[in-house]
Amino acid sequence: MVVCFIRYEIDPSKREAFETYAREWAAIIPRLGGALIGYFAPHEGTNYVAFALVGFESLAAYEVYRGRLRTDSAALKNFAYATGERVILKEERTFLKAIEGTSPHLQGFSSR
Repeated sequence: MVVCFIRYEIDPSKREAFETYAREWAAIIPRLGGALIGYFAPHEGTNYVAFALVGFESLAAYEVYRGRLRTDSAALKNFAYATGERVILKEERTFLKAIEGTSPHLQGFSSR
């Protein structure tokens, strides 16, 4: 299993729009082959950093998912929403692997 860790820099005045954007992914991501672990918006402290974690069985599975994103009408609509609202200022992706025995809530994980 790999986890795509996404770090967003968002416009602090558009936090509600970011939350709308994140909620839309809750239906899209699983349908396209990812396992949404969660989106996280600023609460206290830094007001412009948000995160998302999405699990995949492998990097190859992630690539298949990315291909599906490019043609999915709901995904394209959500990307257009974020762009139109100018919610996301910067986005970074890092791929992580869980260290065995340290993530009991991910045991038996499958992105299918």
